[in-house]
Amino acid sequence: MEYETILYTKDEGIATITLNRPETLNAFNAAMLDEWYQAIEDARDDPKVRVVVVTGAGRGFCSGIDIRAREEGIGPTGDSLPYVRRNWARNKLHKIPRALESLDKPYIASINGAAIGGGMEAASMADIRIASDRARFGMQFTRRGLVPGDGGCYWLPRIVGTAKALELIWANEIIDAQEALRIGYVSQVLPHDELAAATKELALKLAKGSAVAIQMAKRLLYQCLDLDLDKALELHEQMSLVVSTSPDVEEGARSWAEKREPEFTAI
Repeated sequence: MEYETILYTKDEGIATITLNRPETLNAFNAAMLDEWYQAIEDARDDPKVRVVVVTGAGRGFCSGIDIRAREEGIGPTGDSLPYVRRNWARNKLHKIPRALESLDKPYIASINGAAIGGGMEAASMADIRIASDRARFGMQFTRRGLVPGDGGCYWLPRIVGTAKALELIWANEIIDAQEALRIGYVSQVLPHDELAAATKELALKLAKGSAVAIQMAKRLLYQCLDLDLDKALELHEQMSLVVSTSPDVEEGARSWAEKREPEFTAI
């Protein structure tokens, strides 16, 4: 597939999605959402892809919805048909979080610049966020009389807790990368020129791990968020039985005994 609004590459087990509308700080329009979705689906189904990275081209990570793209049916306003206006979020915007829900591979946000509004929501969907020291974050919805529309009230409290999530949503403050690190929103802050290399280093480390164990652990962790202890323990047992059938288990034990790095082969 040819892409016009994103760059999509695959190398060394890493699929990289680069939002590529730098003139708008990578604001998303209908075309970008479609291409972003297709790239996630491709990465999910490609057994050679072990890790997925999302980043932005130019100065920004993502500035949210492109408000100038109303004619594309991207938002609930404009002259589009009532059905389109009523269902635009479900049929366009929410394709990304729904696709990520079924992506059982690590999804890393490499945040190279501003992540504002829907862009911060997009960053919040990642399993791991690492940021440039030039990154800035802000929800910026209630100042316009809006509420987060792309799952922000779902993701954010799971990352920083309820009180801090509400503060970020209500106060509309722009926070810098160091503050994002302090509150646990991002796990690393790098000098801007080192971000790409650090992202690749992390992605390669994960890509060399046991794909089966990593993928099952991701499913297990997210499913346990909504379970009581008994159900969580039962799920742990089930997942342990699944991974025990993988040849990676034997290789893991052998490499441990031989004091060498494992060479996992299962997909």
